[in-house]
Amino acid sequence: MIKTQRIAAYVVSKILGGASLTVVLQESWRTHSTLSDQQRGAIQDISYGVLRFYGQLDALLGLLLNKPLWDQDLRCLLLVGLYQLQYSRTSSYAVVDHAVSASMGLNYGRGTKGLINAVLRSFIRQRETLLKTTAENEVGRYSHPQWWIDKLRVQYPQNYKAVLEMNNQRPLMTLRVNQRKIDVLEYQEQLNKNGMSAQIIWDNALGLAQPVTVEKLPGFSQGLVSIQDAGAQLAAPFLDTHDGMHILDACAAPGGKSGHLLELADVELTALDNDPTRLAQVTQNLARLVFKKYHIVCGDAANPSEWWDGKLFDRILADVPCSASGVARRHPDIKWLRRESDLTQFISIQQKILDALWQTLARNGKLLYVTCSVFVEENKLQVEDFLRHHSDALTLPLPKVEVLDGQLLPDSQHDGFFYTLLHKT
Repeated sequence: MIKTQRIAAYVVSKILGGASLTVVLQESWRTHSTLSDQQRGAIQDISYGVLRFYGQLDALLGLLLNKPLWDQDLRCLLLVGLYQLQYSRTSSYAVVDHAVSASMGLNYGRGTKGLINAVLRSFIRQRETLLKTTAENEVGRYSHPQWWIDKLRVQYPQNYKAVLEMNNQRPLMTLRVNQRKIDVLEYQEQLNKNGMSAQIIWDNALGLAQPVTVEKLPGFSQGLVSIQDAGAQLAAPFLDTHDGMHILDACAAPGGKSGHLLELADVELTALDNDPTRLAQVTQNLARLVFKKYHIVCGDAANPSEWWDGKLFDRILADVPCSASGVARRHPDIKWLRRESDLTQFISIQQKILDALWQTLARNGKLLYVTCSVFVEENKLQVEDFLRHHSDALTLPLPKVEVLDGQLLPDSQHDGFFYTLLHKT
């Protein structure tokens, strides 16, 4: 566990310095290539957990220290220890002992072992009092930045507490069954035969009771099933596609929604993204699903002149860049990397993409505007602004009652998404 704590602390330190959790973990796997699957799982669990509850853990550490700790690596090792003491099943003695050992040889300075031992044992002794004091502050109670809490309180006065608490839960592993190849109930039975329990959330979305590696999913490599959040699975059906249509999936990477569109109808699909590396993921995903009729294009959705051949699209899926505030439980680093000022930039990008893509949509065509955000500036207000400037645009009703005014708030079965279906009159 010593190595596990040490690497997890390094990962957390890099994230708090501004790096992406996914990127840092991948770099760590390459650097420490001899790690077992169990060690990788433990490092990932601790890293995600510390970032999920960073607001609380940071407040606890502040109460336990006599003065600020300027060594970020040592600070993160203490955060790892506090997380394990509060949220893991590992014995308190083992957590403290291994944290002390993990600090050895890392040049933290004299007295480090004593500091780690004193801080973690003080938490064990004063746990209830410390947790109560931490909860008196909203950042400590909800483990979100104050600006995020304040914004949700104003925008969702009845729901903001539930949203904040849901963001700190482990997300459900959700599968999308490829009904071109197998019925949902039939695949659910295959899971049961392999010792995996799953419930139908809606349509062809199955939620696993316990997450597993993709290698254990029956028929994954043959394209029987994909991993995709249930909320994200609403996009392709909402777009109302039919055989023979000319479809654009803008901002397509990593390709989950592109694959779903091809599963639903025989269409001429163009998958567009401005990141060549992420476009490779689109190619891999569609190849696994054994689809061949699609075009992969690298280009900026806000500048069609770079990539568009002039042929109008019947349907456009615009899953635009956003704050990702609706998927914070899957990406807990977002809470601490994002700044309120970032919203202005996202709103500008979204507006440019919407305006540009609207010119490529055929008359009577439909464009589905999608974000994985819960902030109204990127969602409802963005659409209202678009409608004011485009007299040929109307909104169409969405078929799912679960989506209230287009906004799907995160709950135990899905992440948070916003959907608006626009019709070009």
